[in-house]
Amino acid sequence: MEKLAKGYNLISRINNFNLSYDDLGEGSVPLIFLHGFPFSKQMWKEQLEFLKSSHRVIACDLRGFGNSIDEESVLSIDLFGDDLIQFMDYLNIDKAIVCGLSMGGYIALNAYKRYSDRFEALILCDTQCIADTPEGKAKRYKLIDEIALKGTEDFSKGFVNNVFFKDSLTEKKEIVEELRNVISSNSMHIISMGLRALAERSESCTILSQVNIPTLIICGREDQVTPLAQSEFMNKNIEGSILRIINHAGHVSNLEQAHEFNKHLHEFLK
Repeated sequence: MEKLAKGYNLISRINNFNLSYDDLGEGSVPLIFLHGFPFSKQMWKEQLEFLKSSHRVIACDLRGFGNSIDEESVLSIDLFGDDLIQFMDYLNIDKAIVCGLSMGGYIALNAYKRYSDRFEALILCDTQCIADTPEGKAKRYKLIDEIALKGTEDFSKGFVNNVFFKDSLTEKKEIVEELRNVISSNSMHIISMGLRALAERSESCTILSQVNIPTLIICGREDQVTPLAQSEFMNKNIEGSILRIINHAGHVSNLEQAHEFNKHLHEFLK
């Protein structure tokens, strides 16, 4: 078996596109991080730095995002789930702990539904199991139309304001600016494709009772995008799951309160 490279910004050819990823540290069961929409693996850098001395940690740019360029495919949560499994195959990973935030959580649950034997544990952050309501779906398609007319600037601005807790917007300007730059680096096509993938996703609430692996659920108390009630619902329906609520954090709790988020990860991984 060929020895694969370790480090930052590695490239693997899987499922007909070049996937960009970071692979650091050593450990028998890797922890794979899946970012939210419309972010990149860069959002996990604090977690990778914190855990790389004790665990093998991998963060990937999902198809179309970050450096995993794909302007051709029709994106879907199913496709992202298939990409995850083929990526694990490429890295010769039989089982992994999968940590997904927001859209990353949708992908983790989607993949678990179809490939449960590939999961050692689940970490679901600021996410939910429901599908979009008809109103939610219509709102996303309206956004797609607006982006086609006016570009992504208004979308990016509004999105940043929604995902952060109001205090973070004023007190953590560097983090806010970094995330704004990540969002702005996405093409109009990928933002629109991502919105479509979110709008068309199926629910995964019906499989929660079948989740029989260790599961950690983390949510920012002030999350307006996937509210705390959604995390509480998943916690109630995944037997034995642990819920950790992070104060003074919105939808990107791993960025807003990295120290506390990392502490919860560390406790769970022990």
